[in-house]
Amino acid sequence: MNKAEILRYLRTKSTIEDEALLNLIEELMDEVNKTVKPKSIYRIFDCTVTDDALILENFEFKSKRLAENLKGCSKVAVLAATVGTEGDRLLRRYNTEGARLAVMQAVLASKIEEICDAVQENIEKENHIKTRQRYSPGYFDLDISEQKKLFSLVEITKRCGISLTDTCQMIPTKSVTAFTGIE
Repeated sequence: MNKAEILRYLRTKSTIEDEALLNLIEELMDEVNKTVKPKSIYRIFDCTVTDDALILENFEFKSKRLAENLKGCSKVAVLAATVGTEGDRLLRRYNTEGARLAVMQAVLASKIEEICDAVQENIEKENHIKTRQRYSPGYFDLDISEQKKLFSLVEITKRCGISLTDTCQMIPTKSVTAFTGIE
């Protein structure tokens, strides 16, 4: 995990000298690393990119920004990752401890980004390719409801244990789905 990123999530300077906060971050980073059981999956698809959409198999994902991100790609990887239910348990454990809960949220946010980075690196190494920046449902003009299509394309619930609520929020909460273009 990246301590500077955790401090950014906490909306503080990366050069902070607050020993109590830095020690708490270290403590919770260690707890997260010992507790969570990350899971991930990815699949590579042939795709068509139009001016305002990505088309994968029988699904169209309407988003000008996503289309711009994937312009020139004929393949895309769909990935899902989670810190697992253990992350939600840690958040519940500290629910009544304001500062500790805030730091745990930031540590888990950094952890899921670390996991996604590792999945993306793995995609590149296993397939001898270069990928682009990740893009997830709920960002800019790609509606969060597009999660349903991603869950239909990839066995996310079966392989990673991530489920969707009626409002398309993922459980466990520290989970990510994303597209990454293949160059």
